[in-house]
Amino acid sequence: MKKDKVINFFYILPIFVVTLFLFLFPLIYSLYISFTNLSLLHFFKYSYVGLANYIIIFKYGYFLVLLKNTLIWTIGSLVTMMGLGFALALILNQSDLKGRSIFYAILILPWAFPGFISLLIWQGLWVDPYGMMNRLILPMLHLPRVNSLTSTADAWIELIVTNDWLSFPYFMTVFYSALQSIPRELYDIAELDGANVFTKFFTITLPSLKKTIAFVFITSFVFTWNNFYPIYVLTGGGPGISTETFIVYAYQEAFSYSNFSLAAAWSVISTLFVIVLGIIVIRYTHILDSFT
Repeated sequence: MKKDKVINFFYILPIFVVTLFLFLFPLIYSLYISFTNLSLLHFFKYSYVGLANYIIIFKYGYFLVLLKNTLIWTIGSLVTMMGLGFALALILNQSDLKGRSIFYAILILPWAFPGFISLLIWQGLWVDPYGMMNRLILPMLHLPRVNSLTSTADAWIELIVTNDWLSFPYFMTVFYSALQSIPRELYDIAELDGANVFTKFFTITLPSLKKTIAFVFITSFVFTWNNFYPIYVLTGGGPGISTETFIVYAYQEAFSYSNFSLAAAWSVISTLFVIVLGIIVIRYTHILDSFT
């Protein structure tokens, strides 16, 4: 038996080693260069500077502004994406819905396009005053125009709406699959007992989706916190730095200003925040209790 366990371990060893290399090596290397002065000027002859980069971040950087921006981006996107995906999944799950397959095929269309191409298209749609959103769609809905070049609020609306469009098919599909796994007999019995729609939702649907909601929330929180492309393509972090997050600012420090050590320090701080916030969310919301 012990010999079999050793043999089984060697089967998974290559995957384990590759995973450690892809995850731990970049993390350890970023942590290492964050304590140096590695930049384009000191690319080959860089030296240890201790906590100098972290002191610069907290003393002269835009730490609180970027933290606020990152939280707005993560929470704003996550709440709307999950809410929209969940609502659409509930609609698709109605037993009397006709043309379900057609609606489902239409709703997953955003997945049919490469994300970067979709962002470029949305960038054109949001252009004020000639983009379709400002020229046609928003006026039809009697909504004010959106100009991300001059308004921070408009920039966040542009980013979150675009990110919702790109991401809601994932949430809809996951929630719809989970809803399909709930036995229909539970709803039939509840109806016989006189339960209304809200009673069935809070006593059957939500409890049955606890594991799915927990999984989607945690994984999407980490992904959205580190999601770089929408902000970089649509607003570039503007106006000013009003929509820049930790990741976008770190990228610009590294590849616009060639200050690799300071970019690494920003990345380390961002990673620590993800870990700490993740622990807080898991501990105080008990979101993983459904797995135990």
